[in-house]
Formats: sequence, structure tokens, C-alpha cells
Amino acid sequence: MLRDTLQGALVLAPITKGSNLPYRRLCQELGARVTMSEMVVARRLRQKRRGEFALLRRFDDEKHFAVQIAGNNAEEMAWAAALAESRGANQVDVNLGCPIDFFTRKGLGAALGREPRRVAKIVTAMKAAVKVPVTIKIRLGWNDEHLNYREMVTIAAEAGVDAVTVHGRTRAARYTAQAQWDVIGEIAAMSPVPIVGNGDVLFKHEVDAGLGTGCAAVMTARGALIKPWLFSEMTQGDMDPTADERLAMYARYVALAREHWGEDERGTGRIREFLVWHLGFWCRYAPRRADGSYPGMQQRETWTPRSPLEALLARTDAAAHGYLADRLLARETVDPTQAPPPGDAQAMDDDLAEAG
Repeated sequence: MLRDTLQGALVLAPITKGSNLPYRRLCQELGARVTMSEMVVARRLRQKRRGEFALLRRFDDEKHFAVQIAGNNAEEMAWAAALAESRGANQVDVNLGCPIDFFTRKGLGAALGREPRRVAKIVTAMKAAVKVPVTIKIRLGWNDEHLNYREMVTIAAEAGVDAVTVHGRTRAARYTAQAQWDVIGEIAAMSPVPIVGNGDVLFKHEVDAGLGTGCAAVMTARGALIKPWLFSEMTQGDMDPTADERLAMYARYVALAREHWGEDERGTGRIREFLVWHLGFWCRYAPRRADGSYPGMQQRETWTPRSPLEALLARTDAAAHGYLADRLLARETVDPTQAPPPGDAQAMDDDLAEAG
């Protein structure tokens, strides 16, 4: 049963660009046991877009692979769910949380989250089309004036949904407000199906607190992008990898990416694109403070790196990320003394499709 699979798990969220296949492999090697695809758009699958089909690919020993699908047509979503199941998905999930204007203007993501009755029709159609569990991922509502999480959970459960992931923010809050775990706990207490809580999880004690609200599992997005070893912390406790240990993890990602995209010119260019993107999150890591307190997700931490290499890994500028990417791709030693001087800071876009 899905409830047994989820119980106590830290789930890798469906993250546009972030939960690519090599990164899912890295996270599983570090302890993840439930992983999700990047968001797949049902209409694009119907249009036979090659790039969209690539998002359905599961790696050989992926333990529990869930595919998240965006769409608002019940027949189309059922068809896409069946396709995902045929490609090896262990679970199919409906995206009701994406806040990006491009998608909400089309009635997808958080916009669909305003229509519980339509969601019920979609869940019913998908349940009839597949044997694997059907789940949904919601926000608390469109904004603070339009909170509909109780209605959504109730109606979806009546339609047969197997679990609900709750991102503890409204669409209007996007990713800048603190996740409301008290509300997630309220939902877990009233829901007849398992609840997966999502939002602001960066350290193990935050995962434990999330599970303590009554959730079956906790989902991480930005936390896993910043700290892929967060999954290892679930069994090993708090970890503070050295700069060399972190660099080895990043090199492992490159090796996995080579297996996936290849080592020709096209593959290398693809890997570099993703690698630079990931470096924009890896650089955000900050260790536990000297007073025993922890950095938060919503504030960028100011701290003093403990070595030249750690200082290089903490740089947020494009010059540093380009240097690191090129050294990792060339399998060459990273020498902080040879890194270019800081350039413009590389601003990352927090509007990830399903980040939390």
C-alpha cells in the first residue's frame, strides 16, 4: 500500500529541472526511497513532444518513482496517467500547486486547485485508467482570502485519491512566506487519506517536526537541492560534510549525468547547463551555527567559510559556478587559488514548479 511506502519517508519533490533523472539517482544513493519526476504536461505528451516523454524515464533500480502530471482535462489526464504507468511509474500525481503565471493562465497548477469538483473528475478518471496509486499535490488555497484545503481534501478523498501532499503556502505566497505547518497538521488530523507535508525542510529536526504533526511523510524540494545529503541525515543524524566531501558528491552527480546524457558535445553541454543550475543551490549550504541554532530556508545565511575550498563553494556568482562546472566536467582538481574573481551574483529563480 502507498501508506506503507510513505510512512516516515522524506520524499524528493517534483521539481522542474531539479528532479532530473541523474539527480534522483544521486538522492537515492544518499538515502531517498521515494522520488518524483519533474512536472509533466499531459497536453505536451499528447502532442508527442520528445522532451516531455523524456521526463517519464525511470532509472533501473529506482525504488518508488512517482510521475507528477499537469492538466485540466479528465480524459487527457487519464490517458497521460496510463502512459506514465506503462513507462514504469509507481504512482501518478496531479499538480494543483504550480504558481507560475504561464501555467495558471492556462488553468493548470494552482489555478486548477480552485476547482475541487473538476479535480474530483480528474482523480476518478485517473483511478479508472491505472492500477498504481493516484495522488494530488495542493496548496492551502489561492490566497489568504480563498483557502479551500478542507474542501479539496474531502472531495478528492471521496473520489478515491490515495494520498494528498500539502504545500503549506497559498499560491499568492509562492515561496517567500513561511510554510504553515500548523495548518498542515490540521489537515493531517481531518484527512481520511495519508498527508505528505511540504515546506521549509532543510534539516533533519525539521523533517521530524513535520512527521510529528501527523503527516505520513514529509516532502523536500529546495532542501534537497541545497543539501542532497539531507536524505542521509534521516538515518545518520545531522551532517556537516567537508568541502572535499561535498565536491565528491557533486562529482558523482556529473558521473551520473554522463551516463544519462552522454559525453559527446551535445551531452556535455546539457550536463553543464544542469550543473551550473544545481551549483546555484549547492552554494546556499550553511552549517549549523556556533550557538547550536540552525539556518532557515527563507533567509540567506551569513557565515565564515572554514577553508578556501569551502569559500569557493559558497560563492553565488556566475564566474565561480562556471569555474566549478568546467573543472568538474574536465575531471580536474578544483583549485580555489585559480578561481576567477567574483563577478555578478547569479540570481536563482525560486519559482520552481513544485518547490517547497
